[in-house]
Amino acid sequence: MPSFARRLGLLLLVLLPVPLLQAQREKLPPEDLEFVEQNWPNATKTDMGVRYVILREGRGPVPAPGELVALIYTGRLLDGTTFDQSVDPARPFVFRVGRDLVIQGWDYAVQQMKRGERRLIIIPPELAYGTRGSPPRVPRNATLVFVIELLEIRHD
Repeated sequence: MPSFARRLGLLLLVLLPVPLLQAQREKLPPEDLEFVEQNWPNATKTDMGVRYVILREGRGPVPAPGELVALIYTGRLLDGTTFDQSVDPARPFVFRVGRDLVIQGWDYAVQQMKRGERRLIIIPPELAYGTRGSPPRVPRNATLVFVIELLEIRHD
């Protein structure tokens, strides 16, 4: 029995670091990384590669997969060009989180936010529109910057 436990321990030592190495790979292109680090030096980087700055703290629980969220946002390219927005709190953007209804970086980031929270979120190309972009407003391989305010979490 001790040899089984020893083998299991060795196997775990070999396999556990692999996901950590994958999670730490930089997803921003080098020129975008330099710009982001200069403009948002205090941005927190998540394991997924999304960076964020909390502009206003929220309260309560974070949304669970399948719940509806209502939010307002502005989306910009790194050069400051606004490519999309929904800024009227009376007519927020509503979607169900965790259902692949929005870009992957959004789905991930919004599930980390609390009601009332406002965040600046920096999404690398592979978690946004990737190599295809979203013509004509979002070019290929674009890093996106959003300011998102989570107005409501609906449990229906």
